[in-house]
This record gives sequence, C-alpha cells and structure tokens, in this order.
Amino acid sequence: MLSYLSPNTQWVLLSTLILGIAAGMIGCLAYWKRQSLMSDALSHAALPGVVIAFALTGVKSLPVLVLGAAISSLLGALLIQGIRSSSRIKEDTAMGIILSVFFGFGIMMLTIVSRSAGGSQSGLDGFIFGQAASMVRQDVYTMLIMAALVILVVFAGFKEWKLFLFDPDFAKGMGLSGKWMNSLYLSVLVLVIVIGIQAVGVILMAALLIIPSVSARYWSSSFRSMVICSGVFGGAAGMTGSLLSSIGNGWPTGPFVVLASSAIFLVSLIFGAEKGLLVQALQLRRQKKRHHSNSWQHKTVHVKEAE
Repeated sequence: MLSYLSPNTQWVLLSTLILGIAAGMIGCLAYWKRQSLMSDALSHAALPGVVIAFALTGVKSLPVLVLGAAISSLLGALLIQGIRSSSRIKEDTAMGIILSVFFGFGIMMLTIVSRSAGGSQSGLDGFIFGQAASMVRQDVYTMLIMAALVILVVFAGFKEWKLFLFDPDFAKGMGLSGKWMNSLYLSVLVLVIVIGIQAVGVILMAALLIIPSVSARYWSSSFRSMVICSGVFGGAAGMTGSLLSSIGNGWPTGPFVVLASSAIFLVSLIFGAEKGLLVQALQLRRQKKRHHSNSWQHKTVHVKEAE
C-alpha cells in the first residue's frame, strides 16, 4: 500500500512513526511521575511561541517555529513550578491556569497575525489540529533527528530514569541529582511536544503522550516492557493517523491520531494481558469456581465425618 503513496508522504509517515515512538516513551515518564496533565499544559503553551516566532521572522521555517514553541513551553513550565513553589496553589491547578492563559494568548496572536498582510497564507492554523501532509522534506528531517535524540536519551539513561521515578531517595544517595533529572525530563518532554505540534497540533499532541502509555499499562508488568509497548502504540497511532489524514484534502492529522490512539486503548482495556477487563473477568470466574470446588469438598468431608 505504501508504494502507491508519494515519496514525500512516505517520509511524513516515517517521521510520525518515529514521533509517536518518542512521544509514547516520554509519556511513560509523565505517567509514572503523575504529570500527564503537564504534557497537555505545555503543548497548549507552545502556541504563542509559534505565532510570535512567525510574526518576528515572517518565515514559516520549522526550526524557527520549533525554537519559538520551545521557549514558550519552557516559560510555561517555569511558571507552573513558580506558582506551585511560591503559593498554596496545587500543581494541577497551576497547570490549568497556564494552559488556559497561554492558549488564549496564542489564539489572540494567531487572529492578529492571520488578519495582517499575507497572514492568511501563513498556514499557522494547521498548528492547532495538526497538518502532517503540509510538511516538506526539510521539516521531516528536522523531526526525525530530534525524535531520534529523545529516544536515545530515554534508552541511554534507562536505569537513571527508573531510579528517578520509583526511588528518588535511593537515587539521591547514589549521587543522582533530582534537580538535574527533573530538568532533563522537562527538556525532553518539551522537545517531543514542539516537534510534534505541526504534525498533531497543540490541542491534541497531549493525546499522543498520554493515551499510548495508559494503553501499555494493560499489557505490561514491568517499567521496561511498558516503555517499549507504549512506544509501539504511539508509533502505530502516529503513523495510522497520518495515513488516514493523507487520504483527504486538507484533513487535520491530530483528530485521526487521537482516534487511532483511542482504538488501541479500547482494545487494551478489553483484551490487555495484565489488567484487561476480559482477563480480570476470567480470573474472577476461575476464583469463583475454585472457591465453589473447595466449599463442596469441605462439605463432603463434614458429611463423611458425620456418618
């Protein structure tokens, strides 16, 4: 089937495959750090940076827009931590505040830029819901390199990530800096978000980070297997969503990626080998049979003793 697609479309599918793998793996870190909402907040916070970078340069260059999105997302992350540390506001509330303020400001800036001379041809609205088909070869190369870098960071420091997430006190005793690891975590999270917003969009990029990791939880019993499984699910969702959106003319990629991720989640929820509903139902039925059999044997023994 892929042979019937144009070479550029095949490159786009490859890039979204790698992006999905990277997003799924980073999503596992956010899942165990209990910061799934952070990915949603930072993806929305990237929109003002994209629009401002275009307004200042007047060029729709992916490296320039990624730089603007990265600065805006990092600023959002710093503000979330600042609000949490300097007030009694909880972290999830701070995330909600930054998400709303930054996204509202981004939409306002997008409206202003779109009404300016040549702004309607900028194509920045594609960053809201994603438009993978609009990427050129250079954009694909940039996304591939950055996504591969994220995957390398996760694999190279796998033991350190495991200690950082599950036993921070032991990690500190081993000389692993929690502040440095947290900074690295935020950096790779922001990097995945900013390279994926053109393909998936700022609104739905969080789905590519959250849903695959949750789905992988139903199939895995260890952190390593969950990271690998989440990467596979993320890659499958990213590639499938891009393939479906390429069929139509101007169809946004983000919604199709979410639908593909949701389908994987439903299958995992029902048929998951570890915590799937079907497996749990079979285990419960087996326990009831064993309990019934033990009760029957116990009654039989009592009857024989009475005789």
